[in-house]
Amino acid sequence: FCKLQEVMMEQYPRGEKGKQDWESIISKMKENVGKSGYHCVVGVSGGVDSSYLMVLLKEAGLNPLAVNLDNGFNSKIAVQNIYKITEKLNIDLETYVIDYEEIKDLLRSFILARYPWADAPTDLAIKAVMYKYAIQEDIRYIIRGNDFRSEGKQPKEWTYVDNKQLKYIHKKFGIKKRLKSYPMISLGSMIYAAFVKKIKDIRPYYYLDYQKQIAKKELIEKYDWVDYGGHHHENLFTKFVMAYWLPRKFNIDKRLINLSAQVLSKALTREEALLQIDQPFGSLKELNELKDYTLKKLEISNEEFDNIWQSSNMYNYDYPSNYNLILKFSTTFSYVIRKIFDYKPMAIIEYEIMKEKK
Repeated sequence: FCKLQEVMMEQYPRGEKGKQDWESIISKMKENVGKSGYHCVVGVSGGVDSSYLMVLLKEAGLNPLAVNLDNGFNSKIAVQNIYKITEKLNIDLETYVIDYEEIKDLLRSFILARYPWADAPTDLAIKAVMYKYAIQEDIRYIIRGNDFRSEGKQPKEWTYVDNKQLKYIHKKFGIKKRLKSYPMISLGSMIYAAFVKKIKDIRPYYYLDYQKQIAKKELIEKYDWVDYGGHHHENLFTKFVMAYWLPRKFNIDKRLINLSAQVLSKALTREEALLQIDQPFGSLKELNELKDYTLKKLEISNEEFDNIWQSSNMYNYDYPSNYNLILKFSTTFSYVIRKIFDYKPMAIIEYEIMKEKK
């Protein structure tokens, strides 16, 4: 993972080169305006990264369409942050609401499946919704706030999931058998989006000298943005998974990857990172309240949850998936991947590094 980050930093340098690359992307976006006058679709959650991304896009003279996914667990603070930024910057906002009975059934299924990244249905839906609006509005660019320098690359055993896996887990553990409002996008649809609709997936923070703490300070001072706590804690189910489910049941602390990436990119010293990793996710009272809130919303009894807790852990390789097929396709047809994304995905670089070692 250290080697992976070093390779990524070489391939996507910041400074003057990164700035030039980003300005080149901006010029292309300005040349390709969608039918509704939007230059790009930007996913927003109320968090620091996506909120500041809207600021950068407007400063660049672009007209983004902000897209938010409502899975029934968005915190009030996060929702208010989205409204504050979009209103002050005069950005149109589309909120896609998944029928709660459907998303409840999916999230509940992943808990019953004892799957580490139980928030996978939300991640897959966010991706699908962004493509949905890009295709619908004839927008050529999807903008995301991901930053490998601050987030790193999570091991696939921690977070990998795909549509095949989601459908299998839902069929095995779910109650509702039909998903009408839950959005999905297949690999075939992404290829259609790339080659026919010419849609590109862009991550500006790969190029820019982005510093989260500075961005957060500006958001608070200029836009009345409110801090919600830890990384991805703007969504209460995501917070439950990251602060309770993963560390307590699976002994997985995603902060290890995030902080290691920040040490490698010199945003933090190793000593500062060690101090942060020693901090608890929250008080015992707060975490138990979060657990109780989540179980109530998902209609999982304490007895049922105790049984789940005591049962053996499962991982992505314990359920059918398209992982090997997607990896083989991605490496064999790398030009297709380059057509879909404006960068080489970290999973592909990771595979290449592992192949070299062998």
